[in-house]
Amino acid sequence: MFITDNFLLENKYAETLYHEYAKDLPIIDYHCHLSPDEIANNRQFENLTQIWLDGDHYKWRAMRANGISEHFITGEASDWEKFEKWAATVPYTLRNPLYHWTHLELQRYFGITELLGPKSARAIYERCNDLLQSDDFSTRSLLKKMRVAMVGTTDDPVDDLRYHKQIKADGFGIKILPSFRPDNVVLIDKDDFNRYIKKLSTAAGIDIISFDALKIALQRRVDYFHDNGCRVADLGLSQLVAVPFSEAACNAILQKKLNGEVITNTEIEVYQSAVLHFLGQVYHNKSWVQQLHIGALRNNNTRAITTIGADAGFDSIGTYLHAERLSRFLDNLDKYNQLPKTIVYNLNPADNAMIATMVGNFNDGSIAGKMQYGSGWWFLDQLDGMEKQINTLSNMGLLSRFIGMLTDSRSFLSYPRHEYFRRLLCNIFGKDIEKGLLPNDEKWVGKVIADICYYNAKAYFEF
Repeated sequence: MFITDNFLLENKYAETLYHEYAKDLPIIDYHCHLSPDEIANNRQFENLTQIWLDGDHYKWRAMRANGISEHFITGEASDWEKFEKWAATVPYTLRNPLYHWTHLELQRYFGITELLGPKSARAIYERCNDLLQSDDFSTRSLLKKMRVAMVGTTDDPVDDLRYHKQIKADGFGIKILPSFRPDNVVLIDKDDFNRYIKKLSTAAGIDIISFDALKIALQRRVDYFHDNGCRVADLGLSQLVAVPFSEAACNAILQKKLNGEVITNTEIEVYQSAVLHFLGQVYHNKSWVQQLHIGALRNNNTRAITTIGADAGFDSIGTYLHAERLSRFLDNLDKYNQLPKTIVYNLNPADNAMIATMVGNFNDGSIAGKMQYGSGWWFLDQLDGMEKQINTLSNMGLLSRFIGMLTDSRSFLSYPRHEYFRRLLCNIFGKDIEKGLLPNDEKWVGKVIADICYYNAKAYFEF
């Protein structure tokens, strides 16, 4: 069997730490892209392709790299044909995290220990499809199976949160909480910005004809989200901005955009700086956590985007200079004691040390780990990326106060990624103990492991 009980655990110390202190802890998935609709309505997927391949950009990229036609990826091929092509790709993913994830997921959810490939594809597909018809494989049952305690979805400010309300009214035992994601408000340079502002006006009950009205609208939507359990905001930008701004300037820029006039790059940065600063203040007043995902270069392939659409697996790591902008953004809030608890995630590993040291500048002793260097994200949530993030944080901060892993996934089959992280974490500590770099104090090291895997996040998000 490929995935054994001691997978990734290289010595007896690592084995003990994982099996005794990490393995059975609940999961707090504080940032993901699961559908609240599918949880509220307890969706039952028809087949393995629908639950496993649909929307999975990681798998799509691998299939394209393996010479698979788009017809079998996002095209009109049948669900079986798409799965067949994925199964043919899996043997070629050796040393890609997809190889580990694939077999962990097959084993943890379906009890399948056979390697996936062309010869095993049909039998695995049919067996999984049979299991998926059971009540044990509805969305809610899958979350319970993985001992998930909380799910933080990603939600636009105009969302009415009807599905979150439905889930709460049902008395579902797992907390499914919204996260406020205002990217569409911030990205004033987008072609559909004016249409979006009309939607926001309707949701907030105010005609957004000025920058002051925009702030009122945002405050109302934050209040609405807060009343429905939200305690976390998120932002996904290529890079932050933090230039000087004034109310008058922002009002003039917004008016130009709403009137259909062209705005300059300088005006874009002034507007974005003002919105981000205002939102940071609002989050602080609500005692929310803000998450900052920076460094992605999105939608690079024009021909593919034209034919398939945006956000279909054509993104990459960007090379941006974040340090001064991030410093100004955090400092502009902190100087007036308005900086909320903040998690910063980088996509470029070249930024590891900068992010780890930057967040350390703004810890103020109010709580342990107020400023967090976020876990390996997107292209970095694999063994090498996670290990480098852990080592950087260990060297330049307090790993013991780290809030651990998240899935950042759209798939209900992604929760073994928490196991993957926990095994790697325990192995790092276990090897250090074996080398004499850490004391062989099982109870204390075990407590630190348990804190990173669960308890730190539980305290940080106050769930």
